[in-house]
Amino acid sequence: QVQLVESGGGLVQAGGSLRLSCAASGSRFRNMGWYRQAPGQQRELVASMTDGGSTNIADSVKGRFTISRNNAKNMVYLEMNSLKPEDTAVYYCYAYSYSLNSYWGQGTQVTVSS
Repeated sequence: QVQLVESGGGLVQAGGSLRLSCAASGSRFRNMGWYRQAPGQQRELVASMTDGGSTNIADSVKGRFTISRNNAKNMVYLEMNSLKPEDTAVYYCYAYSYSLNSYWGQGTQVTVSS
């Protein structure tokens, strides 16, 4: 049973920083990353990284957010800098396996005050 456990969300003032972490059980994943969903909005991709290190970063966070992985520990991180109120959302960790299954974490709230 694959489980993804996120940590690191919270309340921060605009311009501040947060670091999200996600620990995944199970075997190595083809792709890991983060989505977010703001109230009344669709879930959107924030950043993803393959196990080879290729990244996909949303334009809205480029230059401010950095994704990284520790494949040995099956962990993925999201370093968020220069946070803006519009970054407020529930952030979800996801993992995509080589057997083509997707897994999701429970979500962690990030709130950026102006």
